[in-house]
Amino acid sequence: MGNSNETKKFALVTGAAKGIGKSIALKLAENGINVAINYKSSQDDAIILSDTIKSMGVESFAVQADVSSLNEVNAMMNTVIQTWGKLDILVNNAGIIQDQLLVRMSDEAWDNVIGTNLNGTFYCTRAAIKTMLKTRWGRVINIGSVVGIRGNPGQSNYTASKAAIIGFTKAVAKEVAKRNITVNCVTPGYLETETTSILTDAQKEFWLSAIPQGKFGELDDISNLVLYLSDEKSKYITGQVISVDGGMAV
Repeated sequence: MGNSNETKKFALVTGAAKGIGKSIALKLAENGINVAINYKSSQDDAIILSDTIKSMGVESFAVQADVSSLNEVNAMMNTVIQTWGKLDILVNNAGIIQDQLLVRMSDEAWDNVIGTNLNGTFYCTRAAIKTMLKTRWGRVINIGSVVGIRGNPGQSNYTASKAAIIGFTKAVAKEVAKRNITVNCVTPGYLETETTSILTDAQKEFWLSAIPQGKFGELDDISNLVLYLSDEKSKYITGQVISVDGGMAV
């Protein structure tokens, strides 16, 4: 790693090819942070996003890994460190849903969601923390969900994974608090995305009735907060669960 990299910040966003992850990656890049784009299967989207970010004047590359696989996570982290020499910011965004009522939920659906959402967060964070401890600076932002606080029928696997991430965040934050590394969890509510755009009017009305502000959030509501938590300005915020949900978790 050359001297020119010492003052630069390097981030890895998992599940960054689409949706919230893409919004976060773009927001970080817009503010001068170099961003590695992790993807599982959306290679074309990831490469396009990486090219877009490079056009902003910062460094970027796409790196494939299924975060539920320890071997693939280790290979991804090795690629990041070999490329940049360090990793300053990790955003654990990769996640999946496989909804079903508990009595009908398959073992596979449970294992898949826990494997990606929870185990993936563990694998990536453990690897990132090791390099952050060497540089004595780091930011870990875990993307949770309002359902990890409230619960949601038909999502026992997803809810369990997101609730566990909250506890994980608090424990790890205490472990590394004296090393200038912060660990926080952002819990989005319902956002204006491709998912909400296909809801029927009746479905939208149902979900909007549960949101005190009476409206869906925007992707920027999440990415702006992640940007702040990635910055030196947030150095005294750690172990926190910050809901961005229009009041749903109140």
